[in-house]
Amino acid sequence: MIVAILNVYLVLLFILVKMKIVPFNLFWKCSPLIVLLLLMFGLFIPMGWGAPQGPALVVRNSVAIVPNVAGEVTDVPVEANKPLKAGDVLFKIDPGPYQSQVDSVAAQLKFEELRLSQMTQLQSTDSGRAFDVQQRQADVDKLKAQLLGAKYNLEQTVVVAPSDGYVTNLGLLKGARVANLPLSPVMAFISTAETVVGVQVQQIYTRYVEPGQEVEVTFKFFPGQVFAGKVVSVLEATSTGQVLASGTAVAPTQVTAAYEAGANTVIPKPVTFLALVKMMKTFTAYWLDSAALPPEAL
Repeated sequence: MIVAILNVYLVLLFILVKMKIVPFNLFWKCSPLIVLLLLMFGLFIPMGWGAPQGPALVVRNSVAIVPNVAGEVTDVPVEANKPLKAGDVLFKIDPGPYQSQVDSVAAQLKFEELRLSQMTQLQSTDSGRAFDVQQRQADVDKLKAQLLGAKYNLEQTVVVAPSDGYVTNLGLLKGARVANLPLSPVMAFISTAETVVGVQVQQIYTRYVEPGQEVEVTFKFFPGQVFAGKVVSVLEATSTGQVLASGTAVAPTQVTAAYEAGANTVIPKPVTFLALVKMMKTFTAYWLDSAALPPEAL
């Protein structure tokens, strides 16, 4: 931006001088430098801390769809990259085995409820034991719990969208067999219920960014449009400073990459003024006193 503004000024100055509107004296010869300083200290440096900017990235949550039950897929009505509402059907699993399980448990429960009624009548006439009634009651309660579980499994044969969004990279087809394994998702669901725009700002300017501040966002995909928003949070950690647990010593990525590229020495950037002075003294002593330089470098 600063180069473009300065180039425009130089073109205008050239036209004005050619047309003899302004004299090409010492002031106008030095004016590009004056304009550059004014732009730097009057516009761009204040904008750096007053209105920090950086590349924007739209962040959305991706949900790995894993069915709660296993079985054969009977229907996949969803299409890739088509908007979906929460509760829309993603795919269906053959409900036959789970329906038969519900019917079987329901039949057992009906029988045990009948036996409980009979045992209760016998106990009321002093012809039965209280233990038998309690045992039948426990069996009825157990079967009721099993029936709830069987009905839940039957309901899970229809997998629905967890929120508003869309399915991407859809490869599931009718007839495929799916399993309820967390490491084997059958499709990826991109949620659009909440969208966050992440902006990478230089560390020196993040101290002026606080949650709640008004922001303006522009996208190349929408030229000429400015979207308003607010700062939700400021991340205090990035992947650059992340250290993974391993049995080796910590080696920063930049240092490793520098040596792999053929560097002979890597000097870390000092963080204090005293460290900078010390580093410069060491750097000067190394290259001017200790290092053997080729004749053409002297």
